[in-house]
Amino acid sequence: MKLIAGLGNPGKKYDKTKHNTGFMALDHYLNKNNLNLDKDKFDGLWTKQKINGEDVIFLEPQTFMNDSGKSIAQVANFFKIAPEDILVIHDDMDMPIGKIRIRANGKSGGHNGIKSIMACLGTNNFNRLKIGIRHPQKESVVSWVLSPFNDEQQKLMNTAFEVSENVINDFIKGKNAQYLMNQYN
Repeated sequence: MKLIAGLGNPGKKYDKTKHNTGFMALDHYLNKNNLNLDKDKFDGLWTKQKINGEDVIFLEPQTFMNDSGKSIAQVANFFKIAPEDILVIHDDMDMPIGKIRIRANGKSGGHNGIKSIMACLGTNNFNRLKIGIRHPQKESVVSWVLSPFNDEQQKLMNTAFEVSENVINDFIKGKNAQYLMNQYN
């Protein structure tokens, strides 16, 4: 069984903001595959699907970014999903807008959602699909991550979401982190 979680903040006011990149990437995948998050439990919106013979849970925690681990750990514990079978999709300010990077484990890189997941799972050995949103140049970090993409940036993100769809499909097919890193980094 696989768990694929997109990170973001719940509520309309955060819908198109940079910090909701994980939600947007997951929503792109779900829309392309005619799927929806039809359950509300484990402090998140989720669905369970069978894809290529694999049970897959798609999750968007509704706990706000800094407490994302609470929701992910509840799902992982309930369904007995090993950390290496978890893929977390999130924004990354240390990469250019739209750049994709896969990581199999590691530190949080200062990302509070990842810190929360590490604390709640008790490990850093879960997979990450990081999508660049770049560091702000003239505004505060909070203002930057809570602002929407402009048209030019959105085009780059749309390309990243297309690539993310391929990453998710390969992850579901059982491709390991090393394969994903070699293929997409």
